[in-house]
Amino acid sequence: MRYPDGSELPPEAERANRRAIRLERITLAYWVSVIIVLYFTLGQSQAMKAAWVEDILATFAPMSFLIAARYRHREPTARFPWGYHRAITVAYLVAATALMGFGAFILYDSIERLLVGTHPAIGMVEIFDFQIWLGWLMLVALAYSVFPTMILGRIKQPVASELHDKVLFADAETNKADWMTALAAAVGVVGIGFGLWWADAVAAIAISLSILRDGSKYVRGAVADLMDSAPTKYDEEGLHPLGDEVRREVGSIPWVREAVVRLRESGHVFAGDVWVVPVDERDTIDRVEELTEHLRRYDWRLADIVVSPVRSIEDAPSDLRVGADPSAR
Repeated sequence: MRYPDGSELPPEAERANRRAIRLERITLAYWVSVIIVLYFTLGQSQAMKAAWVEDILATFAPMSFLIAARYRHREPTARFPWGYHRAITVAYLVAATALMGFGAFILYDSIERLLVGTHPAIGMVEIFDFQIWLGWLMLVALAYSVFPTMILGRIKQPVASELHDKVLFADAETNKADWMTALAAAVGVVGIGFGLWWADAVAAIAISLSILRDGSKYVRGAVADLMDSAPTKYDEEGLHPLGDEVRREVGSIPWVREAVVRLRESGHVFAGDVWVVPVDERDTIDRVEELTEHLRRYDWRLADIVVSPVRSIEDAPSDLRVGADPSAR
């Protein structure tokens, strides 16, 4: 379904999408600055290295989002007859895989250093003829990576909810985890300052476990979307309620005796099939066309719905059926 401005999103969602694009551009520019600042204060701290690597991988989500945003509105072609909606899902998988991969690398590297007993040292640097402990500069750099991420993460979450955008939500969650990462790295730096050499590696391990947890969760969600699983909420916390809403809506149609509804995610929007057994064969074509338009107007996410009349329905899972039992109406 296309709106008058040519977008697949209604006006309010299109405004939210433009805001999301602006936020991701700001985020990408911010991460570049953080990466540069942390690079010059890394020293030999494993926790600082972990925080720096995580900031590098944090750029994957906004970059993937911005690239997908350029493709997902394109019209269908002979090679891609269903359009480019799933560019968002591909971006989701790329961001999640990068997150999990780097988390695994940091975990391995940190455990190795802890077992070997590597004692990181934080020396002195000279700035304007003054000798300053490098740890102070590390803490300042980490503070720079904390507060903006807290703000950006909180701003993105409601926009991700409005757009049903899992890439944007994954990025918001990464922002949320980053300030925790920075605090863990700060603990490692302070630990080195007090002679606790192991605190640095332990902090890095804690960071990597957090990255791995989020990455594995989002990879599972992205793979499930590509395998046409039932739509889930933007935060992957359970099935999306729209599926049950559509089944109730179809079951309430007077001329529908029985129906099966199945939906799948296609980026921001949903696609699906509705097989209906009419109570009679009067005006079947008109009824099907009216029901199709009704469902597309019901929710903007129902962008690609096909309603097919059939004489009977067999072998469909019971939780996809509506109308077979009078109590389901």
